[in-house]
Amino acid sequence: MTYYDKIRELTKKVPTTLVDFSIPRDPARTPTQASSNFITNKEQGDWAENLLFRAINETLKNFVAIKYGKSDDLVAGEDGFDAFYQDFQDELDTIGKRPDLLIFRKEDFKKDFGNDISQIPHHTITEYVKKAIAGIEVRSSSFLIDKYEEAMQKRTEKFSQIALQTKELILKEFMNELNHPTRQAYIDLLQSITPKTLAVTDFRVPSWSSTERLTELKEHFKKLKDAIKEIQKRDYLSITPKVEDIKVVYKWIETFNVPHFYFQVFFDKVYGISFEQILTIISDSNNEGTIFSVESDTKNQNKTTIKINSKSGVLIASKVEEPTHESVRKEMDRGRLLFYVTFKGGTAYLDVNNLINLLGIDSKKF
Repeated sequence: MTYYDKIRELTKKVPTTLVDFSIPRDPARTPTQASSNFITNKEQGDWAENLLFRAINETLKNFVAIKYGKSDDLVAGEDGFDAFYQDFQDELDTIGKRPDLLIFRKEDFKKDFGNDISQIPHHTITEYVKKAIAGIEVRSSSFLIDKYEEAMQKRTEKFSQIALQTKELILKEFMNELNHPTRQAYIDLLQSITPKTLAVTDFRVPSWSSTERLTELKEHFKKLKDAIKEIQKRDYLSITPKVEDIKVVYKWIETFNVPHFYFQVFFDKVYGISFEQILTIISDSNNEGTIFSVESDTKNQNKTTIKINSKSGVLIASKVEEPTHESVRKEMDRGRLLFYVTFKGGTAYLDVNNLINLLGIDSKKF
């Protein structure tokens, strides 16, 4: 069974309510105007790609990373962007979405093409791309994952304490009010709340206000509800494949039969996961809410995004030295000015064993 055959079988297990591979992808509308935030995010993504590009080439002796993903310095609103964007859309429907990086064995690397084939028409490099051992889609995140997880743990502990203390206070101080037949269900609700059930507890805050005591009791229920909401928020940073991208990644795999991976770059660590593992995770509905969630991403035009707990992946770099950054002024048409941030330098210290195990490289050959 080829790699593509294996992926094709996995796609059949993915719920169609999540990703329906039988339906063509929705056509994308051409962006009309870029924002400072968009360009900063693009710069950060370019930095993350360069970070891994340098780290892999400096670490793996017998393999070469090259740039492959379709990219351009043009942004929406500049001359030539519309043509570039339409060409990109046409390529998605023809061969799928190019991963940002390709990994080749040194003996298969063509020096004539160099370390960047992102601008070369796909039809001239088809057979070359098929020789790659891996394609890597690089995603970036504006977080320090260690500090985030520490903060989330403290948040959960804080609001768990608030919720449990509020529950006990209500049961102790307001039993007379709750013992009325119309309110006794709230006693059952409160008695069911434990440290284990906080993550799944939900209720409607009562609207009582006819007496001072009932108004006070209502406020305690509101405090309890707010604390539970905080506890139930997603508490992990994620590897983030967009639903629409899963289809075009699959199309690329169908075209080239090359193993595909997602690498998520944080400002202190890098995690990687195979596309095969992504499909395996989202095929099991029991994983939703614990290992992955499906959200509308406000930072990405509200596109539906699958957010997989980074810790479900493999630690690729245990340390990242942060880049330097500086502000840049960009003048657009009609004199509109954009100011954004660029990133330079930084180092990712790769865990070689984890990297080669994820990519399926023989430890004697890396």
